[in-house]
Amino acid sequence: MHPRFTAPELAPEHAWFKSSYSDSGGQNCLEAAWIKSSYSDAGQNCVEVALVAPAVGVRDSKNPAGPALLLPAPAWAEFLSSLPGM
Repeated sequence: MHPRFTAPELAPEHAWFKSSYSDSGGQNCLEAAWIKSSYSDAGQNCVEVALVAPAVGVRDSKNPAGPALLLPAPAWAEFLSSLPGM
């Protein structure tokens, strides 16, 4: 398994950050730091991953404003272990 994507608890403290959409009235919008594979290019179907302990977010890189799938860490680890070459 790629060490960067195995354990969300190892995600840096800045995995979540306050959005510019947050207002001064106490409403905070949090955004995740999404990671796209270095193997991706503009013509491929890719996903982006956000390590947000205790889970992993997955979204379509071509539709970043669309829905994201939030997986528990054990489910993400099981998915990665099922991939060839991992």
